[in-house]
Amino acid sequence: MPKGFSRLQLRPRVCGFAFMHICRRSPDSLRVHAHVSPDFCLTLSTQELHTVCGEDSWSYSLFLTLLLPISQLQEQLPIMEIQVWRHVPGKTLFFLLNLFSAMALIYEDYNQGVFGTVSGTPGFIRTMGIGADGVVTDPTKQGGLAASYYFGAIWGCLLGGWVADRLGRRKGVAMGAVLSLLGAALMAGSVNSDMMIIARIIAGLGIGFVNSIIPSWVSKLATAHNRGSTFSLVFVANFLGIVIAYWLNFGIRHTADEFRWRFPFAFMCIPMLLVLVSTPLLPESPRWLIANGRRTEAIDILTKLRGDISPEDPSIVAEIEQLDAIVADFGHPRNKYINIFLGGRHSGNLHLGRRAMMGAALQTIQQWTGILAIATWATQLFSLAGFDEYKSGWLAGLINTFGIFGTAAASLVIDRLGRRKSLLVSFVTQGVSLFLVAAFIKTSQDRIVSDPEMATALGTAAAAFAFVFLWFFTMFNIVPCWIYGSEIWPQDVRAKGYSMTVLGWAIGCGVTGFIIPIMLDSLGYGTFLFFGAMNIVSAPVIWLFFPEVANKSLEEINLLFTSDSILVSKNMECYHARLAAAGGSAALAVKTLLEEANGIDHGQADSEKGSSLNMKEEHVSATEKV
Repeated sequence: MPKGFSRLQLRPRVCGFAFMHICRRSPDSLRVHAHVSPDFCLTLSTQELHTVCGEDSWSYSLFLTLLLPISQLQEQLPIMEIQVWRHVPGKTLFFLLNLFSAMALIYEDYNQGVFGTVSGTPGFIRTMGIGADGVVTDPTKQGGLAASYYFGAIWGCLLGGWVADRLGRRKGVAMGAVLSLLGAALMAGSVNSDMMIIARIIAGLGIGFVNSIIPSWVSKLATAHNRGSTFSLVFVANFLGIVIAYWLNFGIRHTADEFRWRFPFAFMCIPMLLVLVSTPLLPESPRWLIANGRRTEAIDILTKLRGDISPEDPSIVAEIEQLDAIVADFGHPRNKYINIFLGGRHSGNLHLGRRAMMGAALQTIQQWTGILAIATWATQLFSLAGFDEYKSGWLAGLINTFGIFGTAAASLVIDRLGRRKSLLVSFVTQGVSLFLVAAFIKTSQDRIVSDPEMATALGTAAAAFAFVFLWFFTMFNIVPCWIYGSEIWPQDVRAKGYSMTVLGWAIGCGVTGFIIPIMLDSLGYGTFLFFGAMNIVSAPVIWLFFPEVANKSLEEINLLFTSDSILVSKNMECYHARLAAAGGSAALAVKTLLEEANGIDHGQADSEKGSSLNMKEEHVSATEKV
């Protein structure tokens, strides 16, 4: 027991809001840091922690159920210390990082595509109990099976960043990959809907880890001027995964019922297995390395990725200084998950809570564009347009193949046109396209008896505008929505903030994934009228509330959210006023902004410090034998 403290005094503090992590391991013991307040930390042995907290406390339970197993896992993964990256040229290494990100995204979007294709097969329908004779009669249950994956992803994205901050990005991704592999294997072997739901929750938990860690990890390793194009090239994998799912299902459409749906789920294991195998070979996050006393390795990684330049290069020196500042500020109350999630009350004019809402909202808005109805349920779309099963199958594969080229083209415009203009273009054109899809489907269905030839032509027109929708979505929407949710955050809290963006994605996909089968069954062409309207409504939301962040430094981005108003116009007024007051220096303006934010917490910090000192003085002579 630490000298001078009684269990009575420590227990409510340690158990109430302590932040613990393993700080030192030896063959026979562990030491635990328990952060009792922002400026007061105890270092306890496991026996002392048990004595202070008691067996029934959540702090000790957390230690036994999560921190201790994680520490043991860390000791059992020596392969994670392999440093193959040291022997790879810098440009090649950066390419491999992007390829690594792509493999993870292939898994995620393959899962989206494969469920839309196999959930309508006779074997799947029969095994899951969602219909009979190869026809889905329970679209609500079908939607629930689809949405369960995103329920797991919600928890995965919240836990993933937390684990990555303690074990490092590589080990966090490895844990997510293992969960994803397990989920895919269980999906392939499912014998009923209950087992499928559990399998999809596990797979979603894993992809939540992966999605919350990899994009921000790679973004930090990229240079500022190529973040947009880097994201664009990586997100080509988005549609590559869906394309593989559709063409694979199309190719095995004549096989036995069981094989036709089990094999595509089993195939999901391949991309995530490649992620798991390659994770130990890649460089760790430099920020995490500096925070854990591995400064030399962090410098080596940055010099490698910046083109094998000298550690003395001014750009490297400046980047390391910035990382030092981030690490020093890591424990500030404003950077804690709970503060960000509940509105950022400690962040002052940085408005971190607002940024969390914006990142999550933008991802949710993206899912309400109707992209899942076009990409994931493409076969049903073309069936509504009057095409038979064979043509619907190959058109579904073709439209998603088309999406690959649109996403690749995004790299040409994302940094030139900017995030805001790209999104405005996409929402307007997508809305018009979906209105036309709905109109042509409706008129085609009305003419199917009286004029079959005209009905076929109108169905073809509906299909054509579905292609137009997907082109504008992939070229102007998918990349800006994801990169915006990463760029709006200060470096010291980007990983945590980005998890809010992934949370919005999981919620948006989960809700739309659940309702789309129901809407297609009950509304038919009206589904596309609804999503067309959602696109049109989204355009003024972007115009009013989302400022442009493209081609701006991290300091300038911090200045874009300083007004108490959420309107872009008011925030731009504050942006220019702060720059003018700082003589045009963004760095000086941000320094002033941070001083203001820190000033809000000075009183609270002084109060906590005084409380801790009083406790020490009152019990300095008290001892308790353990």
